[in-house]
Amino acid sequence: MQNQTSNPIKVISPGRVNLLGEHVDYNDGWVLPIAIDKAVTIEASPAADGLVRIFARDLDEKVAFNLNSLENKRDIDGNPLPGWATYPAGVAWSLQQHGLSVSGVDAVLHSDLPIGAGLSSSAAVEVGFAVLWEALGGWKLDRMTLARYCQQAEVEYVGVNCGLMDQFASANGVAGHALLLDTRTLEWRPVPVPAWTAIVIADSRVKHKLVDSAYNTRHDECSQAVRILQTKYPNITALRDVTPYELHTMLAQMPENVFKRARHIVSECQRVPRAAAMLDVGDSAGFGRLMFETHASLRDDYEVSCRELDILVDLAATIPGCLGARLTGAGFGGSTANLVLEKDADAFMDKLRQGYKKATGFEANIFLCKAEDGARVVE
Repeated sequence: MQNQTSNPIKVISPGRVNLLGEHVDYNDGWVLPIAIDKAVTIEASPAADGLVRIFARDLDEKVAFNLNSLENKRDIDGNPLPGWATYPAGVAWSLQQHGLSVSGVDAVLHSDLPIGAGLSSSAAVEVGFAVLWEALGGWKLDRMTLARYCQQAEVEYVGVNCGLMDQFASANGVAGHALLLDTRTLEWRPVPVPAWTAIVIADSRVKHKLVDSAYNTRHDECSQAVRILQTKYPNITALRDVTPYELHTMLAQMPENVFKRARHIVSECQRVPRAAAMLDVGDSAGFGRLMFETHASLRDDYEVSCRELDILVDLAATIPGCLGARLTGAGFGGSTANLVLEKDADAFMDKLRQGYKKATGFEANIFLCKAEDGARVVE
């Protein structure tokens, strides 16, 4: 083990955009995210008294909690932890569950990730604090294990039934590449993003309150579909295992909503490996068509889109240079991801911004991003 450090540490932990493979990570499928050059930054120094003090600069809020009483999810004054603070507290709890040393810190947390935009600011916070405590504690985890411990924090401590994708992308990003992850085997490889394309994020600035409850409902509906399918196909363990034919043979046995959720997952699990193969050979146009297909499936079968996201995608499809567009993240607001010819990116952003304002009255936050390396300690 290395010696523990007492020096101040700065960690940059990127958000993520999922290019394809939405809502399949908790169904054992394949996902294709990128870590982006918008990130959470944590600047911290060790605290000898064992307390964790965090100043969230963007929220102008402070919290302090004791590492010896994480289970009660309260600050040092006995008040419930604010929602944002449950992410670092959950990471500390998860690391302790695995016998890793977690030290007190005085930390400042800030971000240029739009909060609530579907770019996974929560996972970036989790991974950032895990990397911070790794550097302070002198222990070392491989990045997949680190991501899994952060996922455990969100599922078991925060209470969101998330898959592994967000934490994985933040921890394992590769500049210039998407990450093809098999969420069952955890095998993954970088896939090149074509150099002549740009990734444009359009944050709708809308966040409907359905997102957390609906996320867990969709999770339950997928589990219900698996149980029904197993009555005829006992060897399947997740929707990843199901063919379109097998699904359709069980149409009469499933509630309509459960069948539609399963149909999205089954089709998306077929799209993602095809899409990665297209990126391998530089077929950006083919990849873009699959993005549009995914959005339609999320809108009609998984029912996690909303009017504002549909407007953004429909507008994007009419603008020169756009190869593909889809909602990214859990849905019900947040952002769309757009694959655009680099030479047309500036004009595309202007037209999308104007069209969205005209259609909704809202100002979308539209910006370029690129595939970036994963969370890291910086000088």
